[in-house]
Amino acid sequence: MAVGVFVNWRGKTINKEVHGGVRAAWFLYVLTVVTNVVIVPNVLNMVTYLHGTMHMGVSGSVTTAANFFGATSRFAMIGAFLSDSYITRAKTMLLIGPFMFLGYGLLALQAYLPSLHPPPCNIEAEPNNCKEVQGKNAALLYVGLYLSAFGDGCIRSCLPSLGADQFDHEDPKESRQQSSFFNWYTFGISFGGFVGLILIVWLQDYKGWDIALGLCAVIVLLGLLVVAAGLPFYRNQVPQGSPLTRILQVVLVVAFRNRKIEVGEGLEEAHESSTEVGTGYNGSLSQTNSLKFLDKACINRGEKGDWLVCSVTKVEETKIVLRMLPIFISSVIGYISSIILFTFTVQQGGLTNTRLGKIHVSPATLSVIPITFQMLMLAVYDQFIVPFLRRRTGYRGGITHLQRIGIGFASMILACVIAAVVEKKMKRAEVQMSLFFLLGVSDVTSFTGLLEFFNSEAPRGMKSIATALFWCDLGLASLMATFLVDAVNRAQGMVTR
Repeated sequence: MAVGVFVNWRGKTINKEVHGGVRAAWFLYVLTVVTNVVIVPNVLNMVTYLHGTMHMGVSGSVTTAANFFGATSRFAMIGAFLSDSYITRAKTMLLIGPFMFLGYGLLALQAYLPSLHPPPCNIEAEPNNCKEVQGKNAALLYVGLYLSAFGDGCIRSCLPSLGADQFDHEDPKESRQQSSFFNWYTFGISFGGFVGLILIVWLQDYKGWDIALGLCAVIVLLGLLVVAAGLPFYRNQVPQGSPLTRILQVVLVVAFRNRKIEVGEGLEEAHESSTEVGTGYNGSLSQTNSLKFLDKACINRGEKGDWLVCSVTKVEETKIVLRMLPIFISSVIGYISSIILFTFTVQQGGLTNTRLGKIHVSPATLSVIPITFQMLMLAVYDQFIVPFLRRRTGYRGGITHLQRIGIGFASMILACVIAAVVEKKMKRAEVQMSLFFLLGVSDVTSFTGLLEFFNSEAPRGMKSIATALFWCDLGLASLMATFLVDAVNRAQGMVTR
């Protein structure tokens, strides 16, 4: 770790004995858990709220819920850009995170005050007599939803990267702890979702949405206070300036100024003679032999300026981003099936008997089953499988990121096959359990593997943006899953007719 790259919350050089490590990561684990206690049940149960309380149509409720999830992914890019370019990740979370608290506070207020939501009625029994939310009340609903999405998206893009910053990848012990951090970060997401799907969904069903949403706002506030308490212990990476500007400089120089020039020798000399200093941190990226056409941006024609000649480090940053794009695109396609399977878990729960004695289990709570499998497998994977594989392969994570991602998507193929069998033979409960098991395998491997891949492969000045790419993966996959389900339904309707 280049110590000069990291500072404490006062902007002074860090002390590795005081700053970072597992102690600092614990504050981030807490925020991970509490944000997912809030977001997971609300995402899965949002259609119920919009349709049953706000009296939106089914299609409008589904569209609004999908847009909310997509907005969270898009807002992640804003938080990532700010934290990589101008302010530290911890400050970004503490400055923008309160918008999540404010959003849920507004939603709770709207659910509590009768004047801010439609009068109660049974929309299933008498849909024509139910008044849909509109006007100022509809505006308040959307403001609350998107404020919470803005805060949550920015937290999601910064938190994993800030956690990884607490461990020095050049130190053997801390390098292993960094890999383990992503496993336990994923565990925190699952555990938070587990608690939320039991506690928050129960409150929504039996105590009212106003109490449930109000508690969500309080939980978010407590999580932010815990992160603020950890400020004296964090290693904060110094922002490196806009990474998008650096990439644009490389592309424009190659595309226009030097497009007719052949790549020659002396690129390293061009880098050393450039007046700019790469990305602003100690050390630079070495020249590689891939994507050689981008090396044209390094050719010095005797002129100075960031938009006239680029350093080797800038060019290599651009190459890294381009090399990650195939993984980004393929993982979007891979996650479509995962989102459909989790969605249909809730949908099928609504068509089955979900009573346990006198207790009625909400269909959204059925997602606890794959989440439980995921938590158990994450603990086993981190404590037993990784050490075993590490001894065999010598790799800190046991297997490479791409191998882990591949295993996850392979298990997703099997899960889809089993899901098709379940649709045909609904009474075979043991098949359903196999599906949940494979969903757990997929998330333990592909989810954590992708998150760690984007973070480890990204240049130092683009860690948060790389993490945001991961969340954009899920957002795009959700959008494509919606299109796919709609296309299948249309095709099935045509065949039926």
